Amino acid sequence: MDHWSGIRKLIEARQADRLADELKALDDEGRKEIAARLPALLKELRGRFDRWDDGLVDYAPVLRVAGAATFGGAAAVASWLYRRDFAPRWAGLDNDVDLVLAVLSDRPTAWRADLAERLVLRMRAADDRGMELALALLRETGIEPPQHDPLVAGWLSQKPSGLGDDPLLDHLLPRLFEAEGAGRVLQWEREPRAGWLGALLRLARVGRVRREALIEGCLRRFVRGGSAIDLRFFVRLHEELEVTPAEAAPHTRDYLCLLPSSPGPVAEVAMKCLRACDDLAADDLAEAWDSLLFRPERKLVRAGLSWLDRSVRHRPALAGAVAAPLARAFAADSTELQEKAVELALAHAGGMSEEGRAAVREAIELLPPHLGRRAVKVFSGGMVAEAEPVFVPPPLPAAPERVHDLAPPIESVGEVVRLMGQWARSWHESERLLAGFVALVSRDRQGAAAALRPSRSDRDRFSWEYRQDSWDQVDHWLQGAVHSLTGTAPTQQAWRRFMPQGGLAAPHRLLLHRTAEILRAVEEDTLPPLLLATPTHSTGHVAAAELVRRLEVIEAAGTKPLAADFQQALLRLPRIWDPEAAERAGRLTSAAGRILAEWTCPAAAVELAWTCTSWDCTREGGEHDWHAHGNSHGVRLVPTATAVPTGLPLVDLMLSVPSTWSDDANLEWWPSMLPSHREVAAAHLMPYVLRRYYGETPVGPEQARALARAEGPAGAAFAVVLARVLGDPQMPESVDVLLEVVARDELPAAEIGRQAGLLAVSGEVRLIDLVAALDAAARQGAHAHVWRIAAAALPELLPPPGGRPRHGLAGFVTLASTAAEWCGARGEIPEVRDMAARKGNSGLLREVRRLHDLLTSVPSVTGVPGVSGVTGQEG
Repeated sequence: MDHWSGIRKLIEARQADRLADELKALDDEGRKEIAARLPALLKELRGRFDRWDDGLVDYAPVLRVAGAATFGGAAAVASWLYRRDFAPRWAGLDNDVDLVLAVLSDRPTAWRADLAERLVLRMRAADDRGMELALALLRETGIEPPQHDPLVAGWLSQKPSGLGDDPLLDHLLPRLFEAEGAGRVLQWEREPRAGWLGALLRLARVGRVRREALIEGCLRRFVRGGSAIDLRFFVRLHEELEVTPAEAAPHTRDYLCLLPSSPGPVAEVAMKCLRACDDLAADDLAEAWDSLLFRPERKLVRAGLSWLDRSVRHRPALAGAVAAPLARAFAADSTELQEKAVELALAHAGGMSEEGRAAVREAIELLPPHLGRRAVKVFSGGMVAEAEPVFVPPPLPAAPERVHDLAPPIESVGEVVRLMGQWARSWHESERLLAGFVALVSRDRQGAAAALRPSRSDRDRFSWEYRQDSWDQVDHWLQGAVHSLTGTAPTQQAWRRFMPQGGLAAPHRLLLHRTAEILRAVEEDTLPPLLLATPTHSTGHVAAAELVRRLEVIEAAGTKPLAADFQQALLRLPRIWDPEAAERAGRLTSAAGRILAEWTCPAAAVELAWTCTSWDCTREGGEHDWHAHGNSHGVRLVPTATAVPTGLPLVDLMLSVPSTWSDDANLEWWPSMLPSHREVAAAHLMPYVLRRYYGETPVGPEQARALARAEGPAGAAFAVVLARVLGDPQMPESVDVLLEVVARDELPAAEIGRQAGLLAVSGEVRLIDLVAALDAAARQGAHAHVWRIAAAALPELLPPPGGRPRHGLAGFVTLASTAAEWCGARGEIPEVRDMAARKGNSGLLREVRRLHDLLTSVPSVTGVPGVSGVTGQEG
């Protein structure tokens, strides 16, 4: 009888349910026939799909069911079920387990048990394919599962509903505490009324599982060791079991063994159980204290000292056992803990044996000198460590040259070609390129056109730009000018079509206008002999005498300067002219010359507002609490600038700082476009100071250095830039920028402190990074300025009563104290005073009190001139 044709049709149709029914009805001969034909069919089906195609996964259920029903041996079935062909890269869990179990149901129990064991031993991870089928077969057959850790992890990956009735519970529960990987599967279990944690606790309450078995299992797992993640679930289970002193007493030695080197949470569990036992022997207590006081976690050392003190007060005879543990605590990495250990040693010295006193005496040299001197008054003969030499900050390093001359103008078309082919150009190379292109084309249009004529491939590559809506890159316009010059442009008057209409920051728009007008002048053959705005100095300035000379050349040629170029040149003039240049400017006759002769540097005032744009913040209204930890601050820096209108549209645009956001193109160019208006240039950079998306490169030290070397007032916007780069661990060169501004006596320290504080409390910078940068600056001679920064930042950083401080705040206060001590600062800060008066003894409060005491003490030496501790302002 032909069984194959019908079975094949069902496989081709992928009707797994009907296939299972047909296969169960087959006799032995029919099953053998199907088994013999399946490999050839699999080969045929595999040939229908490409190598990387997952199409065969659609046939996996019917093929697996067919093989499970017809292959004779358990080994053959196991191999067929989990062939790699049936497990494509993106396949999920098996969805045919019930069908496979159905076609296997008439197999002998011993055969299915053999298959179950084979499937279990194939497992390599908790989520391996076949885990669900293996567990189902184990439950059906009732055999003892093989000793295999991934099986335990897979069992734990299932929901524990009906756990008390699970036939595997008695077999696998003891292995839960031994199998590698079990802890990681359960690491997120934390709810004592749900999940595995809740299920085990319920079974313990009703007696289905012995409490002692769970307690002993946790202890076995702790003793085996592992990472904190591996042991997290067992720590929670142990805590929820609320082990009584009577239950803990038989395991005293185990708990003691856990104290020295187990992960912190495990050691804390062990300590709590031991501390609850009131009848521990003195030797056991001494061993426990000795282990705890030698640990690196301050929390455990603090708890160990408290336990020691309480025990000795209740049982004075234990004083003889405290010497060695306290001597260990003298080596703690916290002055607070060392001080507590000294207090306890002095308090219980009378009950120590001579051997114990000797141990304490030998450890005194591990203490800071001021604590060592306290200890030797009682433990005479001990050696007090020498005080570290007082650090004397060095003088400030000299500031580097503020400006240097730029390279001379381009004189050859070859250099223009070279710079145009350079993918990443600096802003001053780009300025030289623009100037060289204009000068060479104006001097010899035909020769320049011949030398710059693009190749066919370059024309094809650039032709798609003419199909765009706009050109938003400087190079687009320059390439367009080359194509217009050489007659290879597919479209004329590109300058009319491709200027972006909106969404550009003012500096970016000015750059595009400058390059667009070059393209227009090339098309109309009205190029002047040179550009006016090409910088003469590295800051972006154009020397006044050179600008006058350039205008003289243009007037002599009978041409007009380009409009955007002229306005950029005015913005690049120094704030103060030399008299000779002013006199020559008065002799210019053109309209541009008259404007230049009457030009004075416009005054501009900049203000900066902090806003939060996140929904959680805006819906509440009122003043935003930057200290709030419960939401993500959507920080936005909003600058505004006011200046007297000049009547020159691009100049007025640059000095008004419109709140327009665009991409961060050419940011390195921007400071050089306003070299005499440092604060306005910094204000233009505000939308780009904070990272807006992952992977973005925000304003960095190069922009900060350029602003540092510019002219003009320095206010909140410049302070934000400098504070932001100081708080970025990827920008260590920011310390050099700070020192440079300090050396020129141009640092707005108080404003930097305020902005740094806001950046920190809003989560934009980490205090530990800010501390590292400011500490480096203080140790290089800027200690007085670092104090002013810290003093201005503290009112922003210190949390309100009941508020949670930012991580690293204690370290920042320590830095403030150190800088204040080095520069002799005095004067009460109200916010520091108020926080010092709060109740508590945290590390932060101790540092705040230390700072307050220093600022309100009578100085023993004359403070550094110009330092005011009251407000942190420059004197």
